[in-house]
Amino acid sequence: MPKRSAALLLYRLQEGVGLEVLIAHMGGPFWAKKNARAWSVPKGEYGDGEDPRDAAFREFEEEMGSAPPAGQVMQLGETKQASGKIITTYAIQGDFDASKIQSNTFHMEWPKESGDMQEFPEIDRAEWVSLARASQLLVKGQVPIIEALAERMRSNPQPMD
Repeated sequence: MPKRSAALLLYRLQEGVGLEVLIAHMGGPFWAKKNARAWSVPKGEYGDGEDPRDAAFREFEEEMGSAPPAGQVMQLGETKQASGKIITTYAIQGDFDASKIQSNTFHMEWPKESGDMQEFPEIDRAEWVSLARASQLLVKGQVPIIEALAERMRSNPQPMD
C-alpha cells in the first residue's frame, strides 16, 4: 500500500497581479541553500481511517503555525509522486500572512555522522507566488497540483465542498 499525504493549497486573486498560491520552502540543512525545486505545498502523511481533508488542515496548521483561513474547500484530486506516494490536495481561496509562519520542527543528526542531534523547522519560510513561479519552485512531483488548480479555475472557478 503506497504512503498517502494530504495537502492544502491556499490561493488568492490579487488585483493587478492575478492568481497566486502560497507555497513553503522546506527546512533543514539539505534544502538550506536550494531554491528551485525546494518548495512544497503544505502537506503531510496521514494514516488509515483518517479523513484526508482533516489531515490536510492539520498539516497546514502544523507547518504554518496557525489554522488556514475559513472558506469553501475545493478538491483538486490526487497526484502520484515518483516515490509512489499519493497526495490528495484541497484548495481554499483566502489570505494568509506568509511572514508569520511558525513551523513545527524535526530532529536529525547534523552534521551527518557527527552524533550531534539538531532541531530544524519543517518549513523555514513561505511566499505567495504566481502559478508560473510556483511551477519553477515546487518539487517536480507537486507541479501537477498547480496545474490542477489552474485547470479548475479555468473550467469552474467556484469552490466546491
